[in-house]
Amino acid sequence: MPGRHSRRTVLAALTALPAAGALGACSGPSAASAHSPGRGRTTITFWSALRGSQQVVDEYNKTHDRIHVVYEQVPSGAQGGDAKLNNAARAGNAPDIATTDYSTLPSFAIDGVTRDVTSLMSEGFRRRLLPQALALTTFADRSFGVPVDIEPMVLHYRKDLFDHYGIHVPSTWDEYEDTASAVRRAAPDRRLGPFWSDGWAQFIACAWQAGARWYGIHGDTWNISMADGPTRKVAAYWQRLIDTGLVFMNPGSGRQSDAQIAEGLVLTRLNGAWDAGAQMTAHPSQKGQWRIAALPQWDLTHPYTGTQGGSTYMITKDSRNPEAAMEFVEWLVGSPAALRARLASGASSQYPAVPDLMPVARSGFDRSYYGGQDIYRLFDAEAQKIRQGWIWGPRMSPTTSVLTDGFARVSAGRGTLIDAVRAAQSGTMPDLRAIGLSTTQHSG
Repeated sequence: MPGRHSRRTVLAALTALPAAGALGACSGPSAASAHSPGRGRTTITFWSALRGSQQVVDEYNKTHDRIHVVYEQVPSGAQGGDAKLNNAARAGNAPDIATTDYSTLPSFAIDGVTRDVTSLMSEGFRRRLLPQALALTTFADRSFGVPVDIEPMVLHYRKDLFDHYGIHVPSTWDEYEDTASAVRRAAPDRRLGPFWSDGWAQFIACAWQAGARWYGIHGDTWNISMADGPTRKVAAYWQRLIDTGLVFMNPGSGRQSDAQIAEGLVLTRLNGAWDAGAQMTAHPSQKGQWRIAALPQWDLTHPYTGTQGGSTYMITKDSRNPEAAMEFVEWLVGSPAALRARLASGASSQYPAVPDLMPVARSGFDRSYYGGQDIYRLFDAEAQKIRQGWIWGPRMSPTTSVLTDGFARVSAGRGTLIDAVRAAQSGTMPDLRAIGLSTTQHSG
């Protein structure tokens, strides 16, 4: 399969992919797009785990007759849709369009699964995208995905309990620590918040906010420096809160964390904008009790945030009609009708990568759960603060796996958060070398 594995350097890996519109050398008929016999229209295939995708495809097929979309729902995550897509790409029959998250996109680009869509994307559409979202899909000035949503991390807090204890929403991380101390003194069984032992995404967003750059691309080389100065500052901060018992430390997925939220044992959560809708579905009885605020800052004169969550659409190398695929993707991401169809599938608070769609998102969201708060106004302001310069690495799966293992050890009283970060870097390097990338690393 020519071009699939040219990966000696990052630039070779990203620029050796076929030009837009080229026919994949191994493309087969099972998943690749085709012209429907006798009907004068193009059929393309679309895989996604995003909720509401079926409704969106139905809306498109009902209102368009030149392109027909065949949708397949796939499981989410590395062992679900990502694994299925990798297997299909190896067989040469990947769908025209697939969905992944930002952290996984570089891996698909380097493996030659997704194609360079720079020349496929219309200039008018490109200008509508939030620059920070577009940057997360762009490497060496080439775009390998189309952002769907981008999720600035924000502070979800229990307003009723804040009022009860007479505490104010912290605007800085120093204030957050002071508030955490006040909560523990007032209610020993409660905590201001958790540090989730499986919360690598939240930890990375905090490091990102502080200015960390775990990966950088210089010339032909990936530079890796996970334990950089900003990350050490963030790790030391949360380590202090853990050591002094000011936060709970347990997994964020599972019964324990769900009970902590349901019973009011935690007063805040750090999550992306998407979590507002998830909270409504998971805890309907807490309607009116929650509000959302900006993430606390290290420096109020230079406010930033990182992201926690977000998805991107890829047009695969195997697509035989990439132009039609991009036409559909631009409608998927940029059309008010597409967003309305998605919102009709259930409560959603995702922040669209096309900010001019915010009025549509806002109008489709029930504000009553958050006491009438216009959360999209907050999300819009926070999205503008997403710190530029963050690059996801070419193999994030081993990084996050080792990081999670390290955090679990910290929760058991063994090691520190920065130990976990350093172990994650060491655990990532063999994978990068195995795929032939030129790398340098700094221990920090």
